[in-house]
Amino acid sequence: MKRRLKHAAIIIVAVFAAAQLIRPDRTNPTTDAGRSIQAHVGTTSELIPVLNRACGDCHSNETVWPWYTEVAPMSWLMAYAVSEGRKAVNFSEWAAYSPAQQQMLLSESCRDASSGKMPSDIYTALRPETRLSTKDVETICSASRQPKATAADVLR
Repeated sequence: MKRRLKHAAIIIVAVFAAAQLIRPDRTNPTTDAGRSIQAHVGTTSELIPVLNRACGDCHSNETVWPWYTEVAPMSWLMAYAVSEGRKAVNFSEWAAYSPAQQQMLLSESCRDASSGKMPSDIYTALRPETRLSTKDVETICSASRQPKATAADVLR
C-alpha cells in the first residue's frame, strides 16, 4: 500500500511538472485608446472605473496576469476565460461595435451583473476587489439605459 502511494505521488508530481511545459498565450493585443469605451463614454463617467476594476481583466486588451496565471492548470483556465471574455465583449474595441450592438452589450452587462453571473464567483474569490456592489451594478445598468447618439444626431 505504501509503495502504491509513493508511485501515485511520483506520477502526480511528474504530470504536474509536465503540464507546466504547455504554455497558453497570455498576450495583450495592442490597444488604440480612441477605440475604447472610455473614449466613447468619457472620462467623467462613473462606468469606466467599475468596468476597469471588475471587468477589464477578461473583457479588454489590458488584462493583468497575476502570478497564478503562470502555473498550470490555472494558466489554462485564465487564458481560456480571457479569450472567451474578449469574444463576448471587448471594452478596448468598443468602436468596432455599432451603436445598436453597444446598447445590447451594455444591456447584457447589466443583466449579467444584476444576476450575479459576472464577475464569476471563482474570479471574485481570487480577486475580491472585483466584486460588484449594488452601486456598481446600478452604474452599469444606468449606462445601459442611456440613449446613444448616432452620427445623424450629432450632425443635426
